[in-house]
Amino acid sequence: MSEQPKLASLDDSIVGRLPSHAQALFAAKTKKELTFADLAKLLGRSEVAVAAIFYGQATASKEDVEVLAQALDLDATTLRTQIGGVFPDRGRAGPMPPVEPLIYRLYEIVQNYGYAYKAVINEKFGDGIMSAIAFSTAVDKEVDADGVAWVNIKMRGKWLPFTRF
Repeated sequence: MSEQPKLASLDDSIVGRLPSHAQALFAAKTKKELTFADLAKLLGRSEVAVAAIFYGQATASKEDVEVLAQALDLDATTLRTQIGGVFPDRGRAGPMPPVEPLIYRLYEIVQNYGYAYKAVINEKFGDGIMSAIAFSTAVDKEVDADGVAWVNIKMRGKWLPFTRF
């Protein structure tokens, strides 16, 4: 007997901050019992990129819209209007500082280690920033020898040196 997939759901406390299509996408994903990993395979994108489309924080291509519509049994014309060619609205989904515990912990990592990351990155690359636009990320699960689960978050951003002006 196969195990029921654990599905991410939409947090009711942020629904008002999200685009209208978020609720329909999450409801259809739940009804079809699809994970973001399942949808990522269909779209040829990362799980995080697909989830970002659901939250209105990433652009969906025409192909993404067609595949999502078919996979989720949604009307392609309606979905195309809602997410196809629409500019994402990034960074406004939740309050600052975050109150959702997992998101707060990510924020806390930056609060506690942000300047340390900056110092080490500057020593290795010079004066500049890591792009969050020319960027990719992945989330992996690791289980150690004691059976303890660990979260691995990989972030890869293009290095953008500051220019002299």
